[in-house]
Amino acid sequence: MTIPIRENDSAIQAAIASAHYPSLAAALVHLTGDASLIRGGVKPVYEFFGDGQGGLSDQQKSKIAAAAMTTLGALRDGHIARTARPPLSTIRETMNFVAGTEIPDRYVPFLVEELALEGQDRVGDMLEDIEAGRKQAFHVLIIGAGMSGILAAIRLGQAGIPYTIVDKNDEVGGTWFENAYPGCRVDNPNHMYSYSFAPNHDWPHHYSTQDALFAYFRDVAERYGVRARVRFRTEIVGSAYDERRKIWVSRARSADGREETVESNAVITAVGQLSRPKLPDIEGLGSFKGAAFHSAQWDHSIDLRGKRVLVIGTGASAFQFVPEIAADVGEMFVFQRSPPWLGATPNYHDPVPEGQKWLLKHVPTYAQWYRFWLFWMLTDGLLPYVSVDPAWQGSPGAVSVANEQLRGLLTEYTRAQTDGDADLFRKVVPDYPFGGKRSLRDNGVWLATFKRPNAHLVDDPIAEITPDGVRTRSGREYAGDVLIYGTGFHASRFLAPMTIKGRGGRDLHTVWAGDARAYLGITVPGFPNFFMMYGPNTNIVVNGSIIFFSECEIRYILGCMATLLRNGHAAMEPKQEVHEAFNRRVDDGNRKMAWGVPQVSSWYKSASGRVSQNWPFALVDYWEMTRAPNPADFAFMPSGADTGSEV
Repeated sequence: MTIPIRENDSAIQAAIASAHYPSLAAALVHLTGDASLIRGGVKPVYEFFGDGQGGLSDQQKSKIAAAAMTTLGALRDGHIARTARPPLSTIRETMNFVAGTEIPDRYVPFLVEELALEGQDRVGDMLEDIEAGRKQAFHVLIIGAGMSGILAAIRLGQAGIPYTIVDKNDEVGGTWFENAYPGCRVDNPNHMYSYSFAPNHDWPHHYSTQDALFAYFRDVAERYGVRARVRFRTEIVGSAYDERRKIWVSRARSADGREETVESNAVITAVGQLSRPKLPDIEGLGSFKGAAFHSAQWDHSIDLRGKRVLVIGTGASAFQFVPEIAADVGEMFVFQRSPPWLGATPNYHDPVPEGQKWLLKHVPTYAQWYRFWLFWMLTDGLLPYVSVDPAWQGSPGAVSVANEQLRGLLTEYTRAQTDGDADLFRKVVPDYPFGGKRSLRDNGVWLATFKRPNAHLVDDPIAEITPDGVRTRSGREYAGDVLIYGTGFHASRFLAPMTIKGRGGRDLHTVWAGDARAYLGITVPGFPNFFMMYGPNTNIVVNGSIIFFSECEIRYILGCMATLLRNGHAAMEPKQEVHEAFNRRVDDGNRKMAWGVPQVSSWYKSASGRVSQNWPFALVDYWEMTRAPNPADFAFMPSGADTGSEV
């Protein structure tokens, strides 16, 4: 819902100066029904690394700005009214314009839904034809009140299905509540890293900090009545499927140690992949006599000013907090196992201009077109650059000609920041292909940190942690007052430490044997009505926002529940052969991506070397596969208090 325009011409003109011009032009087409603006000499181009304006010249921007002044002034003065939605052919033409490229046909239905030009949000209505009493008799346990858990609760509430939601923390927000280290922020543009049905036009930064993200998820949870229903400081110790009663029986433990039983027809886990901090497997761990903590459990009582600080790790968290604390510490040594690729993001720390916020609030469909542009830019454009060419005979630091070209561009970007410091340059250019590990958004502050006289990057491998500090393989010992672990999470230990037991008492962790798999990342044979969000192989490396995956997952889960309730079934689980075929396809796909090649090790892989985290295909593939469950993929169990046979 846009806010009526009341501002004078000068204020409108000032706001337009902050516009994303391709999105503004698209909004004008939608507002007036006149597509001539995008059919003339104004034509953006797709450029992943650019100024964000599709390479438009100042003259082309001025043409869009002039058209916007005329149209928005007329809208304010009541001389024009919003036209009906343009025909699909015009929307398709406008999509191509904003994207700066010809969008393939198969993406169009997917992107039209994502665009949501009329603000439609019908996911919660998927069960509206089912009798209310039947829905009320179906109870769901949601484990976790982070981004996915809040989403699940909202959608279940809209659908009329009762739920219990628990979280081990004191608040909602999950990772955005727990991770409060200095500099913590999202690495996806905020206008895309938000629920599709709950946009926020007041994000303070393009990539906002932890406090703004936590406030957003808390606000949404409040707005939809979820937060008041969360049982905080409560962990699910284990869940077991009762085959006779066809329900899940879960043990909930509160912070004071008391346990109780929660019974539900279904369980949705929304605990995330990055929820349990991981300490490194280094000799002497725990022997350091100074203050020591993991970045995900930042000890704000420790004053770092003037201290000698040792940091282990140069991954995503360290990349954010190291530059933040560098000016305060006395001296800092950062121990690196392997460097990340740096992706140029000049606006990474920049605030959103007030004019841009005004446009998002006041110009009909501008917010949707801007989100569409972000979505397309970050959707699948980089996939060809991280796909393995089986005929590639070049450097092991690349997997294809395109990957090698991108490697060259990023290497020169990094070189330009090192100011001729050959030793620093040697340390910070990865020897693995781009896409092999998580690349990081960079605006120059990371390498600038190591030009400070008090900050040092150490690539000599760690041999052990000592009472006084860290000793490296060369024999040098680095003494310190504070030791900070930026060493990530137990990503491959899905659903740990919970015990999950399905039909026949089978234990899920035993079934997985350290290598988690699930059909669509959501369901597992032998575990009826057990659904996961952000489960195995639903992570992404270079394309999209994880919120997109969660929205696909809950739509699919609601579809499963609708199938059960419409047909009078008690439970459903995927067929073994369907599950195995899906995972064979995923494994084959991951082997063909930069993160799946044997020479690259990362947290994307389980101990066996299998990629257990990542989705190797386009986002449109996951969207299509999760539109609705195919009943032929599942075995169903009839209602009634008997074991029955699967039908």
